[in-house]
Amino acid sequence: MTPNDAIAFSIGLPLLATLLILLNRRYPNIREFVTLVTAAGLFLTVLSILPYVMQGERPSLKFLEFIPGIYLGFEVEPLGMLFALIASGLWIVTTFYSIGYMRGHHEKNQSRFYACFAIAISSTMGICFSGNMLTLFIFYEMLTLSTYPLVAHHQTKEAKNAGRVYLGILISTSIGFLLLAILWTWHLTGTLDFQIGGILSGKVDGPIAGILLFLYMYGIGKAALMPIHRWLPAAMVAPTPVSALLHAVAVVKAGVFSVVKVLVYIFGTDFLTNIKQDDWLMYIAAFTLISASCVAIKKDNLKARLAYSTISQLAYIVLGAALATSAGILGSGLHIAMHAFGKITLFFCAGAILVAAHKTEISEMDGLGRRMPFTFIAFLIGSMSVIGLPPMGGAWSKWYLMIGSVEAGYIIFILVLAVSSLLNVAYLLPIVGRGFFRPLTSTEYMDNNKDEGVIKEAPGFCLLAMGITSLGCIVLFFYADTIVRLIEPVVLTTGQ
Repeated sequence: MTPNDAIAFSIGLPLLATLLILLNRRYPNIREFVTLVTAAGLFLTVLSILPYVMQGERPSLKFLEFIPGIYLGFEVEPLGMLFALIASGLWIVTTFYSIGYMRGHHEKNQSRFYACFAIAISSTMGICFSGNMLTLFIFYEMLTLSTYPLVAHHQTKEAKNAGRVYLGILISTSIGFLLLAILWTWHLTGTLDFQIGGILSGKVDGPIAGILLFLYMYGIGKAALMPIHRWLPAAMVAPTPVSALLHAVAVVKAGVFSVVKVLVYIFGTDFLTNIKQDDWLMYIAAFTLISASCVAIKKDNLKARLAYSTISQLAYIVLGAALATSAGILGSGLHIAMHAFGKITLFFCAGAILVAAHKTEISEMDGLGRRMPFTFIAFLIGSMSVIGLPPMGGAWSKWYLMIGSVEAGYIIFILVLAVSSLLNVAYLLPIVGRGFFRPLTSTEYMDNNKDEGVIKEAPGFCLLAMGITSLGCIVLFFYADTIVRLIEPVVLTTGQ
C-alpha cells in the first residue's frame, strides 16, 4: 500500500467498520471484535505512513475540486502525523475499556455507541490529514455531528439538554466565526492550502489579521477557550468512554490541533511575531489556564473536576502555539500527546470507580484506594503526568512551554505555568490521598468493616486499558525525543 493509498484507507476503514457494527448489532461479541480489529488495522495503516514523514516526505491526495483551487485534499505533515498516531492508537485502548465499561455498567444502545465512535474516528483522521482549511472544516463538522449522539447517549432530560448545549455552541461558533474566517482568507489569498510560513503574510495588514485571528480562535470552539467552554463540562453526562473520546482521543485534541495548524500554516509564526496581533490570545489562554484550574478545585464531582482540568490543559497548547517560537510550538505538539495519555488515564479511572463502587463524588471516595489499588495508582500516575512531574511525559511538554515563554520574552507566562502546576496538584493529588489514607466511610461498607480490605476492581478490560495508558505516561517521558524529532521540521521550516 502506498502512503497516498494509506491516507484514503485510514479515513474509509472506520466507516466500513460502522456498517459492519450495525449489521452485527444483535451479536455483541462480533460487533466488538470488528471494532477491535478495525482499530488495530487503522493504527497499523497510520503507522505505515510514519517512515515517509520522518524522511521528509509529505504524502498527499487530492480529489473533488469544487472550483479552481478549492478542493477536498489531504497531506500528511508532522503535526498531523502525531495526532493521527495518538488518535488511532488510543482508539484500540478505548475499545478495550469500552467493552468492560459498557457491559459492566449495563449500558443500552451499545451498537449505536460503537458505530458513532467509529464515525468520529474517521472524522478525526480527516482532520489529521487535511491539506487545506476547507477539508479541515468539513471533517471538523462531521466530528461534531457524529459525537452528538454519544453526548446524548443516555437519552435522559439532562443528557438531551447537554447534547443541545454541545451541538449549539460548537455549530454556532464554527458557522458564525470559523466559516467566515475561511471565506475571508480565500478572498484575500486565493487559496486555503496549508503552507509552510503561512498564506496571509503580505496579503493582509495588522488590524485585519487580528480580526481574522479572533474569528479563527473562537470559531474553533473545540479548543474550549473561555468564555465558549461551557459545552465541555455539559458533555460530562455522557458515558465515561465518550468522555475519553472527548478529552483525549478526538474532540478537544481536534480543536487545539486545528488552532496550531492555523497559527503555523495559515498565519505563519514569522508573520505573527512581526504584526504582534496575538498578544491577546496569549493572555486569554493564560486566563483560561488559571481560572479553569480554580474552578476545578471547587468541583466535587470527579468528571466535572476533570472536565475543567481539560479546559486548563488545552490552554497550555494554545498558549504555546501563540508564543510563535520554536520551543513554544514543540511544547504544544508534545502536550497534545502527553495530555492525551494523562487525561485518558484519569477518565478511565473515574469510569472504573463508577462501575466498581458506584461513586461519582470525590467526597464519597474516602478509603476506596485500598479497595481499588490498581485504579488509584493509575490515577496517581495520570495525575503526575498532568501536573508535569518526572518521570511522566507531561514534564517535558511543560518544560518546552516555559522555554518558549523565555524565547518570546514573556517571563510572566513562566509564573502562570508554575502556578497552574501547583493548582493541578491541589485538585488532583487530594483524590489519591482520600482513597489511600482516609478511613472507608461509605455507608454501604460501614456495617461490615471486614469489607474494607476486600479488593473490588472494575472489569478486566478496564484495568487493561488503564494499565496501558499509565505505562504510556511513563514511556513518553523517556521517548519524548522521538516526538520532538517528528515535529521538529515544523519549526525548522518556519524560520524560528
